[in-house]
Amino acid sequence: MKNKKINNLNFKIGIAIISFVLLFIITGLFYTPYDPNAMDGTAKNMAPGFSHPFGTDNFGRDVLSRVMEGGRTTFFVAVLTVAIGAVFGTLIGAFTGYYGGWLDEILMRINDGLASFPSILLALIVVSLIGPGKYNVIIALGVIFIPSFARVIRSEYITLKERDFVKNAKLMGASDLRIMFVHILPNTKAILLSSLTIGFNNAVLAEAGMSYLQLGVQPPDPSLGRMLSEAQSYLFMSPWCAIFPGIMIVLSVIGFSLINER
Repeated sequence: MKNKKINNLNFKIGIAIISFVLLFIITGLFYTPYDPNAMDGTAKNMAPGFSHPFGTDNFGRDVLSRVMEGGRTTFFVAVLTVAIGAVFGTLIGAFTGYYGGWLDEILMRINDGLASFPSILLALIVVSLIGPGKYNVIIALGVIFIPSFARVIRSEYITLKERDFVKNAKLMGASDLRIMFVHILPNTKAILLSSLTIGFNNAVLAEAGMSYLQLGVQPPDPSLGRMLSEAQSYLFMSPWCAIFPGIMIVLSVIGFSLINER
């Protein structure tokens, strides 16, 4: 009972944190104090104050506006990355787990081959081949995320396909596709939601890492990782340029981690 209360408290705290982050980002869709890319030579490296609550960077750009814009970019990349990984991973895991046989052997060996390499290394290789940029990073990370979703869903299908409700559906003449996606898939909801939250955390960190290496979102568009990369040369002169994007990344990761502990 005590553990359940702690988990529920963690879930509520996680929801509160993510709600704050999303509200901050959504507000940026309609309003930012300044143009995120507008430069002001008279306001370079200004400390946080009334006119610039998060300060300004070395180009005189408002850090608050750029964090709002950059957070949206990072979340956009993370959501599409997880969507690609989840959709294709679920399809692969469903077919291999349900049918097994040679299809399972071939796809799982490919899956194992991809999973044996560090994901960020594979993403770097893919991006180096197709070039940097927001959409190229989405494609690269989305492909890298497929194996983890495929393996989780496959395990669930292998277990669930032997349950009585599946056998009853077969006796009633339900097609394989109906059994797979109407009867079995809803029963993977718990593990799939957990995988989505973990995947989103990993996607945020991966995008930040790629942009930090200047292989993700390209200037002048901001992203949280790109802002950290640009701030490193001015870390002691204007640390707020790194602190506030870093806080956004940390809050996002902590929030979804707490939600996943429920």
